[in-house]
Formats: sequence, structure tokens, C-alpha cells
Amino acid sequence: MQPPSSSVGPMKKTSCPGCSVELAATDGPVHRYMESSPDCWAKYGELLAREYGDPAYMSAHRLTVDTYAVQHPGVPSAQSIQSVAVHLISLHCVLEKAMSQGQATRFLKVCADKGSFHWLQPPSRVYPLNVLHPLAANSAVEHQTKVREWAAATWRLWAPHHQKVRTWAEALGSGVSPL
Repeated sequence: MQPPSSSVGPMKKTSCPGCSVELAATDGPVHRYMESSPDCWAKYGELLAREYGDPAYMSAHRLTVDTYAVQHPGVPSAQSIQSVAVHLISLHCVLEKAMSQGQATRFLKVCADKGSFHWLQPPSRVYPLNVLHPLAANSAVEHQTKVREWAAATWRLWAPHHQKVRTWAEALGSGVSPL
């Protein structure tokens, strides 16, 4: 006798067009100009909910937002160009200039208001770490560590543009004084 057949087949997966993470192929909302799969966008929402729900997790929020944004740059448009530029500047400020995340957030606003940027060709869309990395954390301390690892790995892939990002940051004042 054969076992009853299941109407549920193997779960279909899809690769996120932004970061290439393999997740379930589902329908759902996505960001207006950051390019992601619905399931990757949902995972990012889970990560944000964790951070907004507990101040101990929130201390990594600036890096979370910056990292997700540059891993999902979308296609060239005024909004995506500015988004990628200011989030890369923020990663530079936190990871290289040792600005606090609060200082970087304030500086990011200056950049968004005063910066003039152009499209930076994204690196390969296969990132060594993605939104799943910090979601695997079991404590606030581990979360902060994993977010920083994710941010640093992503920043390294954007290395061909580091000098341009540094130049933009200097022109907008990050090297003049910590905000």
C-alpha cells in the first residue's frame, strides 16, 4: 500500500534580486525602490521589529538599515542613487571613522539634504552575509556582533567605491568635526 500523496510539494525558493539570499518564493510587499524578494523584505521587517522592540537590540539599528539598503540598491534613479550614497557614507562613518551610530544618523541627514551623488555600480549581488545572519542571534550582544559582521562584510564588497564615498563624506563635513 502506498502512503497517501501530499498536495504540498517541495517549497519553491527564489533568489533575492538584491542580496541573492535563497528564500521561499512568496508573494508579498517589497520596498518601492530597493530591489528585494518579498520574503527577504519580510525577514528585514522581522529584524527591524526585533530592534524596535528591545532597546538592547536597537543599538545596532543604524548599521542594520545601512547594510540592508546597500545590499538592495535597486536600479539607477534619483532616490536609489541618493539612498545608496548616504547609506555607504554612514557605513564609512561608523566602520572607518568610529562615529557613534547617533552621530552617523545626524550626518546622514546632512548628506541627504546637501549631497550631490551619482550611481555607483553595485558589487556582485552575492553577499557572504545577509539579513539571515543577524536574525540567527540569540541575544542582544550576539545581535550587535552579527549586525557589525554583516555591515563590515558588505562594506568590504563595496571597496571599489570606498575612495568616492570617503570623498563625498569629506566634502560634506564628516572629516571636519564629529557631529
